[in-house]
Amino acid sequence: MASPPPGAGPPRHRTPDNRYHGPPSYPVPPRWGFPGLVWRQPTVVPGTASNAVHPAQRVRLLARNTTAVLWTVGALALIASGGEFWRYVLLVQSRNSALSTSVVGASDALVITASLLTSSFGLIALVTTLWWLSVARMAAADAVGEEPARPPWQVAVAVLVPVVNLVMAGSVVAELEHTVLRRPATERPRPSVLVRWWWAAWVLNGLLLIVTLWFRFRDGIQAQADAVLLGGLLDLAAAAFAVLTSLVVRRMTELLAPIDDGRLRRLRVLKVTGAPEPVLRSRPVGAAR
Repeated sequence: MASPPPGAGPPRHRTPDNRYHGPPSYPVPPRWGFPGLVWRQPTVVPGTASNAVHPAQRVRLLARNTTAVLWTVGALALIASGGEFWRYVLLVQSRNSALSTSVVGASDALVITASLLTSSFGLIALVTTLWWLSVARMAAADAVGEEPARPPWQVAVAVLVPVVNLVMAGSVVAELEHTVLRRPATERPRPSVLVRWWWAAWVLNGLLLIVTLWFRFRDGIQAQADAVLLGGLLDLAAAAFAVLTSLVVRRMTELLAPIDDGRLRRLRVLKVTGAPEPVLRSRPVGAAR
């Protein structure tokens, strides 16, 4: 006679015991426990592997600084465009009448000062935006558990090389948005309306810069006047581009790190009402501590 070995049959259905048997008990006092520290952020606990700041936490701090610099650049570029348009109006008026020396000096001072400040803050905005872009790409790739779509050197070439960046910079931002939204890697990136407007403003600024430089090096009074008008349009387009860039940075950051630690309210237990009184345990006399 053949009999099945033990365990070969179907497992017996056991009803789980959901009764409460009281708190756990130990034959001896346990030697383990939590450290004698108050609760704190896991990234500031010394001596642990969590000392390194996560990219998702760094991207919000970088975005805050980047947007502040971009809005400053936008305001300065708007002032510079006003100075250029004022200079163009003075050029038109000089065709029929003489101009005041003080008015011309004030116009030149406004244009030069605004242009220098816009260029200086624009360089700072470029550095901070590239830094934010690098950290945001790492945070997005870490969130989806994949490698970035492009290596860092390709991103630098796509953003910094003239003429090439007119086409490739928008692709880099579209790929970042695609990863941030956690869309499939096999799907082709479809930029949103905001990214498309940003890309259009980027291309418009590049084309206006090329045309303005071309008119700057041309001879003739009319070419110089046209260069002043194009300079005002370029500053106006730069202001719009700075604002659009700040909006893109804020949107990507909110998708990567939706909770701002600075806006969270620290909750404290001040009073407990309606809770039963705790059971006090008496310690036997002579018991070992």
